[in-house]
Amino acid sequence: MLTALGEVEDSLSSILSSRERRSALDESVRAARNAAQLARLRYASGLSDFQSVLDTDRTVLTVEESLARTRADGVLAVEPVGRDRARLHYRNADGSHALFCGNGTRCAARAAVELLGLPQRLTVETDWVALPAEVDGVVVTLELPPPARPPREVELEAAGRRWRGWLLEVGVPHLVLPVDDLEGIDPALVAPPLRRHPDLGPEGANVNFVSPGVAGEIALRTFERGIEGETLCCGSGVVAAARVAMAQGAPRRLVLRPRSGDALTVQALGDPAGSPVRFSGSTRVVAELAPSAELLAGG
Repeated sequence: MLTALGEVEDSLSSILSSRERRSALDESVRAARNAAQLARLRYASGLSDFQSVLDTDRTVLTVEESLARTRADGVLAVEPVGRDRARLHYRNADGSHALFCGNGTRCAARAAVELLGLPQRLTVETDWVALPAEVDGVVVTLELPPPARPPREVELEAAGRRWRGWLLEVGVPHLVLPVDDLEGIDPALVAPPLRRHPDLGPEGANVNFVSPGVAGEIALRTFERGIEGETLCCGSGVVAAARVAMAQGAPRRLVLRPRSGDALTVQALGDPAGSPVRFSGSTRVVAELAPSAELLAGG
């Protein structure tokens, strides 16, 4: 606890400094992505070699990882509850409770294997359901249960336009909206009124903007509840987007690419309308923290 005025001032100064750094990194990420897009256009036009594309892609990854280190989407606590079973407790960045976090659960599975000594095939108990997981190095796969109900088509008026999309649950509610120009969408501007739209219920929903990507992939951007902003990758949003695409006739195995640029796969284990899916992708360590005993004790 802060007990002196000087400590309060130091803390406020640190918060302001962190916000300024995040703002600068946000701008760096935008600039790096624009440079990467330009490099790809120049390469496609024969004006530069592929090394320029690789260099700009590396720059994007570097600045995005730097940005990720300045913020967290939530906090996970993992404890062993059996020889091959772990219990996950999760809170959003704003302290609110969420039944499920897809990427958080994959990270929890990896942590349970590497830090708690559980086997590579294990079960992670979430506040939604218990999920089978498999850890293969940095790649973690979850098996999610069949949907309780199919995606529901919705039409919403928000942010000065009409939106057509689908509402469904993957542990938590998701609104999936197809758009023609994914880069032209400003989630900070258009997503908040959609996220809290009265037709979505009192708790609202995560908002996913989706668009066809290259080579049959699906590109998406997600604005998350509890974080109240766009995130680099929302795991349950990836699965929601895949479920919607499969309901529209897409193949049973899809590659989806969120804002982070990572390639994530969702594969239906049968008829997509009523079968489990395997959700797989890489994980990476962006920081290691050593909380003090005082912090862990709630002091």
